[in-house]
Amino acid sequence: MNVKEYIQSWADSYKKDLTENIMPFWMEHGWDRENGGVYTCVNRDGSLMDSTKSVWFQGRFAFICAFAYNNVEKNQMWLDAAKSTLEFIEKHCFDEKGHMYFSVTADGQPLRKRRYVFSETFASIAMSEYALATGDQHWAQRALQIFEDTQRFLNTPGFLPEKFEPNVQLQSHSIIMILINVGSCIRKVVNDPKLTAQIDESIAKLKKYFIHPEFKCLLETVGMNGEFVNTNMTRTINPGHCIETVWFIMEEAKLRGWDKNMLDMALTIFDWSWDWGWDKEYGGIINFRDCLNLPSQDYSQDMKFWWPQCETIIASLYAYLATGDEKYLYRHERISEWTYAHFPDPEYGEWYGYLHRDGTVAQPAKGNLFKGPFHIPRMMIKSYMLCQEILKKLEEK
Repeated sequence: MNVKEYIQSWADSYKKDLTENIMPFWMEHGWDRENGGVYTCVNRDGSLMDSTKSVWFQGRFAFICAFAYNNVEKNQMWLDAAKSTLEFIEKHCFDEKGHMYFSVTADGQPLRKRRYVFSETFASIAMSEYALATGDQHWAQRALQIFEDTQRFLNTPGFLPEKFEPNVQLQSHSIIMILINVGSCIRKVVNDPKLTAQIDESIAKLKKYFIHPEFKCLLETVGMNGEFVNTNMTRTINPGHCIETVWFIMEEAKLRGWDKNMLDMALTIFDWSWDWGWDKEYGGIINFRDCLNLPSQDYSQDMKFWWPQCETIIASLYAYLATGDEKYLYRHERISEWTYAHFPDPEYGEWYGYLHRDGTVAQPAKGNLFKGPFHIPRMMIKSYMLCQEILKKLEEK
């Protein structure tokens, strides 16, 4: 393999796919020019199936539009869409306490609130990325304010309804890992020590509580002191989620001059998660595994979703940039070949989201309240950027 040619070809592919396929699809079928914001419940051809708006996707879409503008192409339409969506968020997506809804109607009437703060995390990264694009410090400060509210909601007993009865004491990987990325994004426009403190705290918690060398995995749910709890739910490994965490940690390691402890931690999780997740029979990253190799109780356990493949593409490029070890380039090649052979829709554009284990399409819609313009375009933008960095490093050799 000629590494330089390989990386250059993928860089070109990511940019072309983003600018000629993914972004045009959502600009045409998703962006609501009447009310502001984005629709995500669209069929295979982009036709609207449900005008309900996912609030966390309002933030995700605005982030992607600004992120693409900042790093791939100065397309004014993308920036306009980001602004339109941020204004929709501000006008319609918060309750009187500053807690965000999960879903609203097309014109912004509240429909549902959940016991989570993921809508807040995505709104804050969208505002920080838009501030980076425009230099508008209002949005930078607003991003920090929402981040601070998020921390307060999480740390105020009783503010967020408990998932289980009081005698059940568990902690979850998901909010801990996402706050690494949130802190990293906001820190690009606001120099506030609490952002780095949150990143340090999250990484320390993952290392202390969630990494379980006895199973060679990072668990999704553990006891409050990191103890392994032997139930179906708490034996769950989510390889795609673990691999997303990997590149969040590598990003922070890189910012700290490739901090060895952080990088070693990330690479260890990546190696374990690849071994658990890669489907040796059919290819692709599988949804869920059980750390004791017992049957997973989740009904979608053996499916192939779009987003774990995307996170694995990013992580493999990040790991290669960090180490120069060609085993990560090999992983990139394997996951990319499988993903691009099965997910893209050559007839209507964009990607399918849900495949059976063998790679056949489970359902053809391009979006719903959980799938929309986020993981796929973020992968293309981030991978394009990583390819540029790898090429620069190869030139310097």
